[in-house]
Amino acid sequence: MTPTARVAAAFRRIAEVDRPEIWITLRDEADVLVDAGAVEARLAAGDTLPLAGLVVAVKDNVDVAGLPTTAGCPEFAYAPTASAAVVDRLCAAGAVVLGKTNLDQFGTGLVGTRSPYGAVRNSHHPHLVSGGSSSGSAVAVALGIADIGIGTDTAGSVRVPAALNGIFGIKPTLGILPTHGVVPACADFDAVSVLAADLDTAVAAAAAMAGPDARDPRSRSWPADVRLGAPAAPRVAIPEAPNLAALSDAYRRAFEQTVVLATDAGLRVEPVDIALLLDAALLLYDGAFVAERYAAVGEFLDTAPPGADPFVVSIIGAGRAITGPAFAADVDALARARAAAAAMLAGFDALLLPTTTEHPSLAEVRADPYSINRRMGTYTNFGNLLDMAAVAVPGVPTEAGTPFGVTIVSRTFADQIAVDIAARLSGTASPLFVESGSEVAVFGDHRRGHPLHGQLEEVGARYVRDLDGGELFRISEAGLGHLVASQLARAVIG
Repeated sequence: MTPTARVAAAFRRIAEVDRPEIWITLRDEADVLVDAGAVEARLAAGDTLPLAGLVVAVKDNVDVAGLPTTAGCPEFAYAPTASAAVVDRLCAAGAVVLGKTNLDQFGTGLVGTRSPYGAVRNSHHPHLVSGGSSSGSAVAVALGIADIGIGTDTAGSVRVPAALNGIFGIKPTLGILPTHGVVPACADFDAVSVLAADLDTAVAAAAAMAGPDARDPRSRSWPADVRLGAPAAPRVAIPEAPNLAALSDAYRRAFEQTVVLATDAGLRVEPVDIALLLDAALLLYDGAFVAERYAAVGEFLDTAPPGADPFVVSIIGAGRAITGPAFAADVDALARARAAAAAMLAGFDALLLPTTTEHPSLAEVRADPYSINRRMGTYTNFGNLLDMAAVAVPGVPTEAGTPFGVTIVSRTFADQIAVDIAARLSGTASPLFVESGSEVAVFGDHRRGHPLHGQLEEVGARYVRDLDGGELFRISEAGLGHLVASQLARAVIG
């Protein structure tokens, strides 16, 4: 579709589905069409716009110039004069913003119901929760309104709604997508993240937004030794049976079936005890790091605004009592957990997990708004604490026909590995997320399927295409340096 045609289709879909709870601020169609017309003019002028014709739903804790930012609380609202860095980058790539979406207030929740703007119902099972906190963005994508949903993910806030709505979610390594212009939840552990109905679109959006920004001191660049491709037969850890005790029966069976699917797709699956990851997850809410949530919006909530959600207030308010020694102790505990996790997953390319534990109904969450939400973060809460990357992928649905999702978790900066494995699991070609390194022509026994190809896999080389008598690979700067230093370059490059 042309950009204007896509915008018109999005607004027709908005009318068809009649889900007003998705939006906190929906732009006028005429204004969005003006933006789409500007994109068409740029295309006519010869601009290369990788996201042209795609429409975006932006979580309402991410600034869009000219639209209020509420973070899900009316009294908190302010009018940004500039957009978040990630929004500017999407628009520069040709995407068009539809509006701002509903969320669990201040990004605190995994159910999509903690909002004075209404609970966001699941996209295809309206009696069930949509997942949160990026609930509105996920449902806008799942219903075909938006091509790209922008969310934030601190404890699973993109991964969980991706799973519950049957779509893809990319939660990159911390800092790869800058958080300038984003209302913080836990500033050290917040990750701008992406939702889309297919992996290609999700990766294209993430790639367009990636890269450091001088206004975000926590933003990061890809390192020189970034791995650019997964091996032909990735070695993937899965939880041992006792680690899956939190799963509902339906989700346990769906996970088992998805593991079979992964094995059929060529993944080498091995059970490991992930108890130390599950223990580390408790640091996010049960430990001192909740003080970061209080530092972000606690003083505002202390004024008792009428629109504040009582459960959000109680969670963030707990950070008021955190002491300096307690915070220091948890910083130390986190450092130890990161080291232990790295040792546990040494030799694995990734970890395959159920994204969440169950799919509760709206009524169940109303009756038990705390413990269900807490349980749903079992397999997501540790991700940002341990500085891991993750890609949420639809898995085998439950016997009742409701969505089930899994997450590919990889180590810091191994985002492309997670994307490659997610593509393998979903039966699609793997798109390029990490645009780094150099292209190198490979000949002889270092080609795929030949005896020495493992030396290229060791440096995370990425196959690009066949050549006459050889193959083209993309290799990181450090990987190429390793080949040269080990005197393999002459044999590899020819």
